[in-house]
Amino acid sequence: MNPSEFQELPTPSFWRRVFCNLYEQLLLVGVLALTFMVPNLLIGVLFGVAIPSWLSFFYLYGVLAVYFTWYWRRNGQTLAMQTWRMKLITDQGLPPNKKQALWRYVYGSLWIVPCLLVHAIYPLRGWQIIGLLFAVSLFLWPLSIYLDRKRQGIPDRLAQTKLVQLPSKKELEAQPKA
Repeated sequence: MNPSEFQELPTPSFWRRVFCNLYEQLLLVGVLALTFMVPNLLIGVLFGVAIPSWLSFFYLYGVLAVYFTWYWRRNGQTLAMQTWRMKLITDQGLPPNKKQALWRYVYGSLWIVPCLLVHAIYPLRGWQIIGLLFAVSLFLWPLSIYLDRKRQGIPDRLAQTKLVQLPSKKELEAQPKA
């Protein structure tokens, strides 16, 4: 498909976004196990040092930034987006540039702010925190598509990108050849 054809594609539905997000989170368990748990275990075992939580947070944020921006710049899709046939494009129908991908990541991580506010008002513990994080990231944040007439979420509107739903192979084969 050429860039102008990408611009004409529909936006993914709410539920497609939810399931893609859930699959993305499952894939990220492996990414984080490799890039976070292994180094932390080695540092802890070899040197007997525990990395401070604030440093761990920034390290994780950076690892995830590299993961998302690299995939979005490469072809506009993370592994989960490829599975769910979704693509991130610019207004010109191209994958986002480095700046747009990074800003989309930053804007996309703003879902953590409501979680922090809830936690500040009502201190949560253990699985309550995990439940809140999943509820906000999986359901409440994707609901932001209903605030936009073009059905683009907050991160896409702010980063000047958009998500499109790619056609299936059957749909592509059914299209008349020009």
